[in-house]
Amino acid sequence: MKFKYSLIAAAGLFCTTATADDLQGTVSKNDIDVKISKNIYGQFAEHLGNSIYEGIWVGKDSDIPNTRGIRSDVVAALKEIKVPVVRWPGGCFADEYDWRDGIGDPQTRPMRKNNWWGGTPEPNSFGTHEFFDFAEQIGADAYVSVNVASSTPMAMREWIEYMTSTGNDDLAQERRKNGRDEPFDLKFVGIGNESWGCGGFMTPEYYANRYRRFASFFHKNGSNFHMNNDNKAVRVASGANNLDTNWTDTVMTSAGSVMDAISLHFYTLHKGNWPERDKAAATGFNETQWNGILYQASRMEDVLNQHEAVMDRIDPEKRISLYVDEWGTWYAPEKGTNPAFLYQQNTLRDALVAGITFNIFHQHADRVGMANIAQAVNVLQAMILTDGADMAKTPTFYAFRMFTPFQESTRLDTRFTSPVISSEEGDYPAATLSAATTKQNETVIGLTNASLSESHTITLSLKDIKGSSVSGEILTHSVPDAHNVPGEQEQVAPAPFNGTKIKGDQLTIELPAKSVVVLKVK
Repeated sequence: MKFKYSLIAAAGLFCTTATADDLQGTVSKNDIDVKISKNIYGQFAEHLGNSIYEGIWVGKDSDIPNTRGIRSDVVAALKEIKVPVVRWPGGCFADEYDWRDGIGDPQTRPMRKNNWWGGTPEPNSFGTHEFFDFAEQIGADAYVSVNVASSTPMAMREWIEYMTSTGNDDLAQERRKNGRDEPFDLKFVGIGNESWGCGGFMTPEYYANRYRRFASFFHKNGSNFHMNNDNKAVRVASGANNLDTNWTDTVMTSAGSVMDAISLHFYTLHKGNWPERDKAAATGFNETQWNGILYQASRMEDVLNQHEAVMDRIDPEKRISLYVDEWGTWYAPEKGTNPAFLYQQNTLRDALVAGITFNIFHQHADRVGMANIAQAVNVLQAMILTDGADMAKTPTFYAFRMFTPFQESTRLDTRFTSPVISSEEGDYPAATLSAATTKQNETVIGLTNASLSESHTITLSLKDIKGSSVSGEILTHSVPDAHNVPGEQEQVAPAPFNGTKIKGDQLTIELPAKSVVVLKVK
């Protein structure tokens, strides 16, 4: 570890020369209230590998306990982390999806080929009705991605009417015939996915024009000539990959007037390079690889800053939200699994990636209105891994659970000094933090320590914040690649954290190495 001056712009995390055992910071109220949207803790479920089939859907006749075919254990776990929103059906899968394949009698639905993910059979057993049933069971809002690359505005229009119409039109009646009398509560619609890549390999100019065409048939309630429609969903444009700010600039300049949000995809990859991603394993890594992945996760800060600079120029009122609707770690698939299924283990390192990313998102909450980790079950940086009837909650799951108090909280201002860790690709803060006032008027503080070996003593001055007691949880382990396996005894889980002292407005925290900590001050 080395110590040098580094500034993480706009995040409120100031990294300056400091000793490893004496870090100083302040937490205080802001002049302007910024809400941390609960939707920053969103999930993503694509028809990919065992995400849907086995992970969520087992069928009504399965011996695995289920409610109308949806796994009861997975539902209970996702309710535990208060999932606010789920994005479906993709991903790349969305831009080949015909919504009519997934409605009606499951016994007569067509069998398709999943061309993007291994050419496996897609039985369409899990379609529109099943997805909304799943979202309602876990208490989440629905974020539906529509097919732009290989479909038409009319297909989008008809699917939206099928889901939302309150009238006596044929599509509403068809929905009722299929078992749903009341309209589905459709909150968000993604108009295309990765249109620069698997969603059509479009140029930003071409996509912007195509988006405008689709948006003109979106018929958002109140947006078109004061029409009274049933569709109130947020319109989400397909946004950029990583640092492609030209995509954001071009699409927002051309079509910003008819969008409510634009997406951004950023994955944490080995050396930040797609061709390199399969050279890194989820487990069995060394210190160099630990630091390399956590450096790549910290790059989310710069990626957000650069896209927000473009958005602030075009939309200074911040009417258009930025949705990071795909993010997370992407390693080589586990040996012995179908490489197209993107199944990977999930370790303490991934929990650090999540905690670091949460702290970054919180500091950008005035523009970042949603984020959806990839993915909820059995794919990439999953919350849950299943193996038949067995299930494991991953370290990332527990990071999400620990940070639930931040949902709909009011961000506090943080100023903090931290040492800097050097990786082969660059330097990143050893420690991060964010703070907020919860809906229960408590102060919640999220901290991470990425160092494999060094603990830190942190002293925070709580300016204008009252509190006489502090409690918390810690997620850590002596083994850096510790993980949980379905059917085996759990290895990584939160424990009560007692490494704090509070005296007056001074909060002292003994932050162990390789840990995620969330505190509540009352």
